Amino acid sequence: MFEEFLSNERWWLTVKGPEAKIIISSRLRLARNIEDFPFPSRATRSQKKEILERLENLWSKVEILKLGFFVRMDEVSFLDRQFLLERHLISQEHINNPQGKGLIVSLDERISIMINEEDHLRIQVLTSGFNLEETWEIINKVDNAISRFLPYAFLPEIGYLTACPTNVGTALRASCMLHLPGLVLTKRIGKILELLAKLSFTTRGLFGEGTQALGNFFQISNQVSLGISEEEIIDNLCGVVKQIRDQEESARNLLLRRHKPSLEDSIWRALGILRNARLITTKEALSHLSLLYLGVDLGIIKGIKREVINNLFIVIQPAHLQKMEGKALGDQERDYKRAALLRSKLK
Repeated sequence: MFEEFLSNERWWLTVKGPEAKIIISSRLRLARNIEDFPFPSRATRSQKKEILERLENLWSKVEILKLGFFVRMDEVSFLDRQFLLERHLISQEHINNPQGKGLIVSLDERISIMINEEDHLRIQVLTSGFNLEETWEIINKVDNAISRFLPYAFLPEIGYLTACPTNVGTALRASCMLHLPGLVLTKRIGKILELLAKLSFTTRGLFGEGTQALGNFFQISNQVSLGISEEEIIDNLCGVVKQIRDQEESARNLLLRRHKPSLEDSIWRALGILRNARLITTKEALSHLSLLYLGVDLGIIKGIKREVINNLFIVIQPAHLQKMEGKALGDQERDYKRAALLRSKLK
């Protein structure tokens, strides 16, 4: 399975989605719980096991999932779980205490379902670019298919019941991952993040909850799902994302008009480091790749494909490097292998 993921060219991190230069990906996540079972945090080991077994027995009956994979989290190593996190297939919470937890992943990695994380099911669909409508069609189809086999915990006057009160209602979390180096370089990003918080939107980093905005990536999502329909949640996010996209484009144009020499210098220096470094940390590599990505988008750098850079954002992560090497690596070994990988891909 992990070898197939490493060679997968069909997954969400492509440049084929609409408006993918700035809006890298669209994600929808539904929280669902099975009727008459306590939430995972209150469930016994035998109850979690029963839930896991139910999902294991039914997942291949769902047409859109049957060519995918079912993973028992306690049967894979910590490194493998870290690898799945780096590919945005599981959460940080799903890595720890793996007993009774599971994962279902479609062959193209667009669909993943965490079992017994905070809720019994966390259904996620992740697509390339600004693609929330298609993403909603896919996740709605998966949700409906599973609901034919499992009775969900639901109250008509409230909606879907979830472990966290902020998810009650539709239990839908919609988000987009944006690359915003222009707003960061022009120092406009702070005011935008403040405004988003006032509008009840949450901003997270490259790997979701609890992570920093490394590489100038920002994941923007709704905070509220109670008393608002799925369509309204998606429409509201679309409106906000379009405004941020326009602000990023304006910031990039400003940099080109007023600061082109220093911008070009920063971008070419970043490429020089990536092509020549012998040791480089994840954080430093992401920072330079972000500038390189901007340089390609603005036409300053030619001859490097955007899909190559997109892929590097993920494969330079620690678990990916170790999976490719087939063994555990110390910090300096990873920095050395990371630098070698970057040099080979950015000749």
